[in-house]
Amino acid sequence: MFENEELDDEMIQFEKDHPSKKTSGNTHFSGPASGSGANKAGGGALRTVVIILSVVAAVLLAVLAYVWIKDNRLVKELNIDKEKLTQELVSLQNDYETLSTENTSLTDSLTVEKEKVEQLIDRLKKTDATNRAKMRQYEKELGTLRSIMKSYIHQIDSLNTLNTELRNDAAQARREAQESRQQYEDLRSTTDELSRIATAGAVVKGRGISLTAINNSNKQTDRSSRASKLVTSLSLIENQIADKGYKTVYIRIKGPDGVLMATDSGNTFTCEGEQMIYSACRDVDYQGEEVGISIYFSNPQGFTKGVYTVDVYTADAKIGSADLRLR
Repeated sequence: MFENEELDDEMIQFEKDHPSKKTSGNTHFSGPASGSGANKAGGGALRTVVIILSVVAAVLLAVLAYVWIKDNRLVKELNIDKEKLTQELVSLQNDYETLSTENTSLTDSLTVEKEKVEQLIDRLKKTDATNRAKMRQYEKELGTLRSIMKSYIHQIDSLNTLNTELRNDAAQARREAQESRQQYEDLRSTTDELSRIATAGAVVKGRGISLTAINNSNKQTDRSSRASKLVTSLSLIENQIADKGYKTVYIRIKGPDGVLMATDSGNTFTCEGEQMIYSACRDVDYQGEEVGISIYFSNPQGFTKGVYTVDVYTADAKIGSADLRLR
């Protein structure tokens, strides 16, 4: 009530100091009317203040909600970026695992780089996604590790290419060596065959081999009782590639009992690596032309009835045989 009275006094004083211009007659304010208008004015001002405060509060709430949503979205995006970075590091780690080389020094370097990737993954897992500075640092380290791996891939590819070329060269060399060995074997076989043919061709051969018996008058006989010597006759045929000079012709005579007839068991010769006893022999000057020879054999015990066989040899080979029947 006192407040209303004071307000009425102030209003009266205000009217005195500032008289209103009226178009007709003077109007006097009564106490109760003036107090009612002041109450209405005061209530409107309060409502205005409340409305303004409500709007401000709503705006603040909207701003806070926007900031909160924005922060949550940013945190979510940062976590996604962190997960993506982790996956890239794991992928890089797997790529390092696929690299292999036989070069020991390069293998040791690869091991060091793989350990760096593993350590970076561990550090990333322990770092909060909102730590932007650390995330940027890890991204730079990832780029560096990728560049290093590319250089290793280039080195390994170069080494593999070189190794492939070396293996191909080695394989080609082995093939060429095998071909050379085969050619050598073929040539040696051909040479051996030609040598064998030449050796065989150089052997002096005989023809017209015969075995006869003669009596003391040097006349042929077929009676054992009259035979004093057995004569082996033959011809060494022409052979211009054979060695020239003296050649020894050996005869081995076996009696009807199949026993070798020899006057001295010390009379031996070697033919084709085999040592044998001969019955008789003769040296011949052979100059590549055909030459006929006769070799005589005398038996102190005489000769008996039956078939006698003679085998003719040189130091190179057996050159023929002949038979004789004595009555």
